[in-house]
Order: sequence, then C-alpha cells, then structure tokens
Amino acid sequence: MTRSASFKGAGYVVPLLVVMFIAFNVPIAYMLGLSFWEKGGGFTLEHYAGLFKAPVYLRVLANTMRIALIATLANVLIGYPLALWMRGLGSRGRMVAVALVVLPFWVSLLVRTYAWIVVLGNGGLVNRGLQWLGLTDAPVAFLYNELGVTIGMANVLLPFLVLPLFAAMIRIDDRLLQAAASMGAPPRTIFWKVFFPLTLPALAAGTLLVFILCLGFYVTPAILGGGRVPMISNLLDTLINQIPRWEQASAISTLLLIATLLIFAAYRWFDRKASA
Repeated sequence: MTRSASFKGAGYVVPLLVVMFIAFNVPIAYMLGLSFWEKGGGFTLEHYAGLFKAPVYLRVLANTMRIALIATLANVLIGYPLALWMRGLGSRGRMVAVALVVLPFWVSLLVRTYAWIVVLGNGGLVNRGLQWLGLTDAPVAFLYNELGVTIGMANVLLPFLVLPLFAAMIRIDDRLLQAAASMGAPPRTIFWKVFFPLTLPALAAGTLLVFILCLGFYVTPAILGGGRVPMISNLLDTLINQIPRWEQASAISTLLLIATLLIFAAYRWFDRKASA
C-alpha cells in the first residue's frame, strides 16, 4: 500500500475516531475530573471522603452488587439450558427460537417493564392464578421489592446471555462429542468434560456482560422497585436531578467504573489462564 493510499484511508477513519472520542471519552473524562474538583477550591478528595462518612452510599453500592449478582445467576440458570435446548433443534426450529429470543428487542423497554406489573401485581395473572388454585389467601408481594426488580432485570437481560452462548454452542463440532461417546464416555461425562469447557468462555463473557449491565440498570429497578429498592442508578438520579450534587454523583460513578474495570480485568486474567 502506498503512502498516499494510507493517508487517504486515514481520512475516512479519523472523523469517526473524533466523533467516538467526543461522544464517549470526553463525558467520562469530565465525570472523572468533576469528582476531584471543588467549586472555587480546585483539586479535592472531599467527595470521595464523603462516601465513607455517609455509610448509606456504601450500603446502596453493596445492595446494587448483590441484586446484580442474583439477577446474573438467575440468567445463567435459565439461559444456559435454554441455549442448549436451542442447539438441539433443527435449522428451522433454531430460526424460530432465535427470533423469539430477539423479539423483546423490538418492544420498548418501558412497555416490557410495565407488562410485569400486569403479570405480577396484586390483581395480576400470577396472583389470580395462585388464589384460584387455593395456594394463597392474599396476594403475594412480587412487586416493589427486590424480588420484582430481580425478575424484571433477569427477563430484560436474558437475551444478552443466550445469544452469545447459542452462537458458541452451534460452532462446536459434533464429531468431538461423537468421538468421546465412541470411547465409552457416558453423556454426563461428555457434557462436563468436553461440551461445557468449550462453552465456558462464551458463558463467562455473557455473564460478565449481564452483570455489568445490571450495575447501571435504571428503568426496570425504578418501576418495579417503586422507589423502595435502593440501587446506584436511582441514587445517581436523585443526586443529579433532585438535590443536586453532581460532584458526589461523579465520585460514585467513578467508583462504579473502577469496580467494573476490576471485574473485567479479573475475567481477562482467568480467560488467559484457561487458554494457556
């Protein structure tokens, strides 16, 4: 490639890089700077010190981590068998199954979240069914608590785990499984010794993606939690739009960003160890 062709190619790439830098990196840099800046006073660590002086911030962070972990585990327990079942379908069945998994992306997140109120509310389908079967005498409180938030988050984020898992599963050569079977390995051994290790990188990547999305989720926890389930996203909304305390919100966001980067670094480390 000649030098003139290289410059010409760079001319197409540079504008996109500038847009990406302005759209993604500048807001993050501004947030980081704001967390270390005191109006009229310059550099300060007071905003971070305030997080430890008011334990409520740390409790909300811990609560967010716990709910995100539960929702992620629920996605793994549901998503892995679902992806495995989709792999066992024929070509036409796989197309239908993938379409059903992708279908929620075509519906507004707000609509999908409010639909859970219809399903899980005191007069919703689930409570009516339980009372009709005689299993409960009064409506069960599925909503406006951590249970409702976890159910909603797991439902919304399930495709982010199923799709990469399914893509990894269909790439596995069936001849590997047949070779293990021909050597006398039972189905359980074939799954745990051959199939599962091959899907583990995709499972780890999907789990990490779902967990990170759970940490910053706002709409579903705000609606299904009814303001009774404290999470980082709701706290940031309060600090920015109601109080407002932008510097404190920036400090919390920075800590959340650091936690996310540490989780991602740990995943990359384990991935390299597994590939070695």
